[in-house]
Amino acid sequence: MKTPNPIPTYTEAFEELQEIVRQMENADISVDDLSSKIQRASLLIKICKDKLTKTEEEVTIIMGEIK
Repeated sequence: MKTPNPIPTYTEAFEELQEIVRQMENADISVDDLSSKIQRASLLIKICKDKLTKTEEEVTIIMGEIK
């Protein structure tokens, strides 16, 4: 049985996303791999967005407690 990949940290997801973008800009991705790279990029964007949203909510709560 294959173990699921752990969810990457924000930094890991962002760095992997940057690498995919770099590969696309340099045409380093074959047509055969393009679809899977786009799917992975979409997942990484969602992970980053979710982590940023959660962090923003947490900071808002903390700042509210300070006042």
